[in-house]
Amino acid sequence: MNIADIDLALALGGLVAGLMVGLTGMGGAALVTPMLVLVFGIPPAAAVSSDVVAAAIMKPVGAAVHIRNKSVHWGLVRWLSLGSIPGVLIGTLIFANVLATSGADSTIRTWIGVVLIIALCAMLLKTYLTARSTKILGEQELLGTSMPVKMVPTVALGLVVGLIVGMTSVGSGSLVVTVLLLIYPLLRPSVLVGTDLSAAVPMLIAGAIAHAGLGEIDVAVVVSLLIGQLPGVYLGARLSSRYNGRLLRYLLMVVLAATAIKLLGAPSIVAGTIAIVGVLVIGAMMLRERVRSTPLCEPSSAPNPAGQSTLSGKK
Repeated sequence: MNIADIDLALALGGLVAGLMVGLTGMGGAALVTPMLVLVFGIPPAAAVSSDVVAAAIMKPVGAAVHIRNKSVHWGLVRWLSLGSIPGVLIGTLIFANVLATSGADSTIRTWIGVVLIIALCAMLLKTYLTARSTKILGEQELLGTSMPVKMVPTVALGLVVGLIVGMTSVGSGSLVVTVLLLIYPLLRPSVLVGTDLSAAVPMLIAGAIAHAGLGEIDVAVVVSLLIGQLPGVYLGARLSSRYNGRLLRYLLMVVLAATAIKLLGAPSIVAGTIAIVGVLVIGAMMLRERVRSTPLCEPSSAPNPAGQSTLSGKK
């Protein structure tokens, strides 16, 4: 590989994905893998393997910020990893067996589309759960890094997510965050994101090593992605304590819906319509929030020069 092989457009896409991961803990592979397949024409098998390797290098950067901020629940990380590491190895084995078939690209493309639909449903569920827990548990104190761990469901979550990541590269953020919120509704949001990013690191490193052995990794794609992803995830993680990422998650849902149905064979006009309408709706929501947050102009309390001159005249 040489400098000429670096794709700046791909680096820009990596920057957007990195920001999303840093801010919300979700959306990395869910954005990158479909982008590689649909926009840049990368074969699905190479897209999955390359994204797993890039994510294994990117996520430690975002995790490091949360580790420094002490917003990682290490007990959850350990039990998630106990399931996710064997899970990702099994998923990669299934992926390798499919590569040997004649319709491998079509099969993997379908897998990605189905998992994106699952990720979209998970994000919708997370939005509902967050609103519901705020209403029901609003007066209860949120828990941090000392919260007790439920071992069996946590290991099971790691195993299932690892399996999916090994097969499609998607799910280490969106699925983990949602199910953790189901299991631990009182977990503080910053700890939720920090734990998700940190738990993804050992799983993705194991997956990257396994996928590297398959020979499907495109080094130029990995390097181009990382040029954008590394600064993006660092900046996003730094900003995550000041911005809750709500509207960004809605935008991500729109993108997931459009790309998922396109990967599953829907006409481009349908996918494009969903994307355009969704972006317009999110844009209107952003504008409304901006208007509501803008303070109304108050009458100036500065003395009136005309009044001063009048008073001066009377004196």
